[in-house]
Amino acid sequence: MKISEDAENILERMWVCINEEMSDSVDLSSFDLDGTSPEVIELLETGNILLSGTLATLSPEGDANGKTVVRRRRLAERLLVDVLNTKERHVRSSACEFEHILHRGIDENVCILLGHPRTCPHGKLIPEGECCIKAREDLEHVVAPLSALKNGQGGKIAYFDMREEHKMQKMLAMGVLPGVPVSLVQSYPSYVFDLNHTRYAVDTEIADSIYVRLEREQVSKNEYNGKLSVRA
Repeated sequence: MKISEDAENILERMWVCINEEMSDSVDLSSFDLDGTSPEVIELLETGNILLSGTLATLSPEGDANGKTVVRRRRLAERLLVDVLNTKERHVRSSACEFEHILHRGIDENVCILLGHPRTCPHGKLIPEGECCIKAREDLEHVVAPLSALKNGQGGKIAYFDMREEHKMQKMLAMGVLPGVPVSLVQSYPSYVFDLNHTRYAVDTEIADSIYVRLEREQVSKNEYNGKLSVRA
């Protein structure tokens, strides 16, 4: 059952507190709410939360719905930064409005467009959707971190997995975006790769976080030789 945007925002905050900050429950007073607040009543009536005094917990349905709302918010942030080049100071407020547009189906299309990113621009994990699971199953033999490539091997960037914001900004500044062609030049003493007609050198941590969709003929050759260690 669809709920209002205000109720979704409360559900999102509760999901983060319980699932990422490891709280057993949420004291509604910390949100300036109580059992008579319209958003709380709506979440109760739709079966998303359970309430004992001012302490609220998520029902199984509420946990699933909260996860979806968080996923949409973080995908919206990723879209705003990576594709629409939105300034950092506007990302949070714009994403808050934009996430309510990304209904089920549209959010999967955005996720596919972005290459199934694992983290938002602030380094927080983006909950997986069905499209991510399917993509991982379909691509487990054709996607590998840059650090697993052989010299001269390349493909297109599938996604990157970096939680530290300053390092993520460094990759974005280099133009590390889904769909951009990349090829490894050398792997020692640092990883050197060509991207957009420019050559970059990065350390192992960053090379581990850049995932590349390998060219088909290179996948077949490496699977045959058994030389490539692929990480899903």
